[in-house]
Amino acid sequence: MNRVETAVRSRYAEAAKAPEAALCCPVSYDQRYLDAIPSEVVEKDYGCGDPSRYLREGETVLDLGSGTGKICFIASQVVGPTGRVIGVDMTDDMLEVARRNAPEVAQRIGFANVEFRKGRIQDLALDLERLDAELRARPVCSAEDYLALDLLAEELRGNQPLIADDSVDVVVSNCVLNLVEPRLKRQLFQEIFRVLRKGGRAVISDIVADEPVPEAMQSNPELWSGCISGALTEMDFLAAFEQAGFYGIEVLKFDSIPWRTVEGIDFRSVTVQAFKGKQGPCFERNQAVIYKGPFKAVLDDDGHRMERGARYAVCDKTFHLYRKAPYAAHFEFVEPLNEIPLSEALPFDCQRTAPRHPRETKGQDYVATTRASHCADGGACC
Repeated sequence: MNRVETAVRSRYAEAAKAPEAALCCPVSYDQRYLDAIPSEVVEKDYGCGDPSRYLREGETVLDLGSGTGKICFIASQVVGPTGRVIGVDMTDDMLEVARRNAPEVAQRIGFANVEFRKGRIQDLALDLERLDAELRARPVCSAEDYLALDLLAEELRGNQPLIADDSVDVVVSNCVLNLVEPRLKRQLFQEIFRVLRKGGRAVISDIVADEPVPEAMQSNPELWSGCISGALTEMDFLAAFEQAGFYGIEVLKFDSIPWRTVEGIDFRSVTVQAFKGKQGPCFERNQAVIYKGPFKAVLDDDGHRMERGARYAVCDKTFHLYRKAPYAAHFEFVEPLNEIPLSEALPFDCQRTAPRHPRETKGQDYVATTRASHCADGGACC
């Protein structure tokens, strides 16, 4: 275990025993949900936002760095009895508080849909409790045993993963991504992407910096465990989602007032939403989209630049992605007059952005003449 992880684990173990105000920003949560949660959980849970407010009924939710379980217990009420919530944390003291209070929360709300697992958020495949059990049965007593430990961990990741591939609808987190050391940040975002189902999303509240954090601050374990030194810049935080393969990345909440300022650098809370699902083949079905504004032009995550009011050719996959959040309100969608079955569709080159002539959608031989139609507001159009 490195210095950063040791400092984080030690500080949060102590914070599970007694509340520490310096570990969290002031956050307002829905009192309806807090009323069902024991005060011990609320007082010893730390964060900088409330990703639970963006959840929906029936979803399977994974909370990274779940601590004593406050966000998990709020999420359990939001997703309801048809939903499911999994909390992952590496600190035994935090897990003990969360697990001990889970039956009481279940009794108060009338159903049990929360479980807590031990693991590191940058390695969501490795179940640390299974690894603990294996090590108790086969202690590391030699160099050969130490080398075999890597093989054992890899077997557990493959055969009994803590969180399986494509298994959750939403990944949430509340002020813990910044606690992961820099060399593992990329792996962390890849792990979030891995466990999400296609069409799933991440809703992450975390601390970001308005300037790069200098090396001297990054080497300070106290600042690391205090959610300061590990903060990415505002741009780098969004770029990390993009590099992991997410699309539709948007800032849902941006605190204008910094949580802390250290050596002239502002640290503030943001909540970001990002979607999984743009991967896959592209097919031509003569569909078109029209960007409605308000900007003169936009650039999407696949590099398509679209000017306001123009019809653009898109593949079937992009057409349907745009019809969902967070894009739908910004586009008009033009279906072809004669639908092309997907089984007959030709490949579409998504590396290009090209206008779609109306005749491509209507058909080259389209010569219809119609009477005036009624407008959507019920009156005559002219």
